[in-house]
Amino acid sequence: MRFVLGPLCDKYGARVLMGTVLMAASIPTAMIGLVNSALGLAIVRFFIGLGGSSFVMCQFWSTRMFTKEIAGTANALVGGWGNLGGGLTQIFMGSLLFPLFTDGFGLSNDAAWRTVCIVPAVVAFAAGFLVLRISDDCPKGNYKEMKRNGTMQEVSAAASFRSGATNFNTWILFIHYGCCFGVELTMNNAAATYFRDKYLLTTAEAAAIASIFGFMNLFARGIGGYSSDKMNAKLGMRGRLIVQMVLLAVEGGLIFVFAYTNTLAVSIVVLVFFSTFVQAAEGSTYGIVPYVDPPSTGSISGIVGAGGNIGAVCFGFAFQNLSTRAAFITMGSCVLGAAALNVLILIKGHRSLICGQDSDAVKSAWQGGTASKTNATTLQFPATADA
Repeated sequence: MRFVLGPLCDKYGARVLMGTVLMAASIPTAMIGLVNSALGLAIVRFFIGLGGSSFVMCQFWSTRMFTKEIAGTANALVGGWGNLGGGLTQIFMGSLLFPLFTDGFGLSNDAAWRTVCIVPAVVAFAAGFLVLRISDDCPKGNYKEMKRNGTMQEVSAAASFRSGATNFNTWILFIHYGCCFGVELTMNNAAATYFRDKYLLTTAEAAAIASIFGFMNLFARGIGGYSSDKMNAKLGMRGRLIVQMVLLAVEGGLIFVFAYTNTLAVSIVVLVFFSTFVQAAEGSTYGIVPYVDPPSTGSISGIVGAGGNIGAVCFGFAFQNLSTRAAFITMGSCVLGAAALNVLILIKGHRSLICGQDSDAVKSAWQGGTASKTNATTLQFPATADA
């Protein structure tokens, strides 16, 4: 769905797709209570999972709403708080709503879990409805109106996807995101079991420690985007690439440290720093995405976002088929390899890590002054006629 919705964002904007996906995902969420078999659960869970594709609209939308000079911070904050929302929802559902339905409303455990998911379904549907009713596609208005009055050209979703998919930089960032968000998803699945089995904790204790990983999204992803923006202000794209390489390299190193840690207290400390760099790398990745090919930003956002899910699947196979330490070593090695790929990123008009020069237009955009503000606004809307 991330591959599909990315190009559609370029064509229709994020607003309509975001609202539609949220409202559509609310329907299977509300239907969980009707499940009576493993197959039924798998089917309902599949359609609920489609709601996760809203991440693409989220990143595309924030890229359109903010100039590229601060897009790293904007994308990182909204993306990180989205991940944080998953953890908070689990706590809210299990610790507050479920007891309310059983103790407050007098429902049995079976009846409670079958009805409690109506609450997030209503919230999701309401959020989607509000998105459609009161928001805009971009600061200049809605795409449909802009196309009608001639301030935006018609965009082909197929051409957008083709342009994004044939850009070599897209696939390097695809690997990068697989080695940061993919690692986060893997840890979300494996961390509780790891702490329970290695340190002989109860399931509740292990889950509480593992939740630290998700809660770092409160600020860690934002740190990555903010650092990328700050280095961009000093060194342009080369600054963003330096931040990306450092964050991934430190992340990879900390995975090795975590794998060889044998005391609970030290493991928790390493987990905090490990998760911080994982999520910071996620933020810095989407600080680079808006520059790769501005007219195809939606497609590139979708492809890169899908890299996170695919990375999680690949690392998941490692944890299923290797010893825990060997799986961590494999994951850490992949992350270090991804960090080295930064030297291959070559974005037109921008200096890379090892070669090239920034164009005059790019220099004026990140060196400050009136020219910077003008160029930033122009570059923000590459698909419009006046750009």
